[in-house]
Amino acid sequence: MANKTIMLGNEAIARGAYEAGVKLSSAYPGTPSTEISEYLAKYDEVYTEWAPNEKVACEVAIGASYSGVRSLACMKHVGLNVASDPLYTFSYTGVNGGSVIVVADDPGLASSQNEQDTRMVARSAHVPVIEPSDSQEAKDFMKIAYEISEKYDTPVIFRTTTKLAHSQSIVELYDRMEVSDKEYSRNTAKYVMMPGSAIGRHLVVEDREKRLAKDAASLSINKIEMGDTKIGFITSGIAYQYVKEACPEASVLKLGLVNPLSKELIADFCSRVETVYIFEELEPVIEEQVRAWGFDVKGKELFTRQGEYSANLLKRVIYGNDDCVFDKKDAPARPPILCPGCPHRSVYSVLNKLKIHASGDIGCYTLGAVPPLAVVDTCVCMGASISALHGMEKGKGKDYIKNWVAVIGDSTFLHTGINSLVNMVYNKSTATVMILDNRTTGMTGHQDHAATGKTLKGEETYAIDLSELCRAIGVKNVIEVNAFDVKELERIVKESCASDELTVIITKAPCVLLKGQKFPNVCRANPEACKKCGMCLKIGCPAITKNADGTIKIDETMCNGCGLCKNYCKFGAIETVVR
Repeated sequence: MANKTIMLGNEAIARGAYEAGVKLSSAYPGTPSTEISEYLAKYDEVYTEWAPNEKVACEVAIGASYSGVRSLACMKHVGLNVASDPLYTFSYTGVNGGSVIVVADDPGLASSQNEQDTRMVARSAHVPVIEPSDSQEAKDFMKIAYEISEKYDTPVIFRTTTKLAHSQSIVELYDRMEVSDKEYSRNTAKYVMMPGSAIGRHLVVEDREKRLAKDAASLSINKIEMGDTKIGFITSGIAYQYVKEACPEASVLKLGLVNPLSKELIADFCSRVETVYIFEELEPVIEEQVRAWGFDVKGKELFTRQGEYSANLLKRVIYGNDDCVFDKKDAPARPPILCPGCPHRSVYSVLNKLKIHASGDIGCYTLGAVPPLAVVDTCVCMGASISALHGMEKGKGKDYIKNWVAVIGDSTFLHTGINSLVNMVYNKSTATVMILDNRTTGMTGHQDHAATGKTLKGEETYAIDLSELCRAIGVKNVIEVNAFDVKELERIVKESCASDELTVIITKAPCVLLKGQKFPNVCRANPEACKKCGMCLKIGCPAITKNADGTIKIDETMCNGCGLCKNYCKFGAIETVVR
């Protein structure tokens, strides 16, 4: 008998993988997908790991699938870019044991640098896409995804979005399925993608896609819910919930399989409804296919391609109801900011003082782009900080980068930064790279990585030494420094930027939010000694504010006692005391 509980979408996905008999999961943390792996790690029956990047995670899942077991890889939408190299060929080879790739899109850019639509990548790679609309479906559809994977000999993309990943609903739990391992048989025509083999496999991919599109009309995850025949919606995923809230009487074609689409099912639905709206977040993926088949539908001419959808958006478009629409301009401004005691703030305060530009990367340290620190000038993708700085040097000359550095986190360096640094060594760069080592993958919630000494399951393991790694690939000048030693850091940065030698500076200090961190001290302001110069305010610590008379005050409930503000006060108006 099933038990019922309330689960986040990500937790339900993990439960679905467990119940489906998955034996291996590999992932790189990326919001909004991160918690899937953390929940899955609680099940001893499933081997789970953090990979250094999404390409590796996908390849690990591929290897497990080839060996005959059910496997899983998890990532966010931009992570799929990194994993697209193996994905496109995995589509050709197909699977042995079922294999699912969970990809979490981020409409509205809650924590991403773009709003790409995974369904478009899947169409290009000829990989089927399943999309749930609530936590129950997130669990149940995972099991269906593995059935489809093995029946049609294909990897399956399981698409979620931020809202689904982080919303909760009731879920019925069942026991884990005992799935027998598939026997592995050597088959070079299937698994070795040389040109001669790939030509044949491309035909296999086309055939399976046609079969799946034909069978989609009878799949249980695609269903027609008839209501008022004057208005109907073709929708999927979390957008389905908005349709049911805003237009509960309307007819709905709810798609669980969003690639490939069933022309037969769509034709049947359109024939029953007077006006058909296609309500899908981001790109008009469904709409363009439906229009290409000649059906008269309404879509992106009414609904935006940008941001998250909502029931309010639908009410405004369908009924002209603006009463319930919240205007974001009415909300108080709450810009993101580095935490009190963050070691990145110390590093950026030095760069700001020296008027150094930073080629930035993906992570908490991207917040160094905003005032008052304002030193990060670029942010493209994981690892691009180093490659972009190299491009600046080779494009504009050595003198141009004398007031530039690349900044990258420890986890991001292991993700994609290593190859970029190898390129610098190989092509004789003289630039300065700063690895901001805070001992964690900070922005996604403090996950371990290959340099922290712990696995996803919390087991002790070898911790890669970043300084030795840099030396091993040919960087002769590698310097480690305490991130809060601002005088020494300033000296090192000046010398490194002025030199004609490639330098890696590793600033070391743990993230203040790591478990087990203790802060015995606190900074305290002395208003009587304060000269109102504002130097302590330039570091942008949220624990420091002004009194009405212009002197400063420090909120001791926020302060972590790092002492950075004290280092910048020349008048002794700030002291460090024991709590």
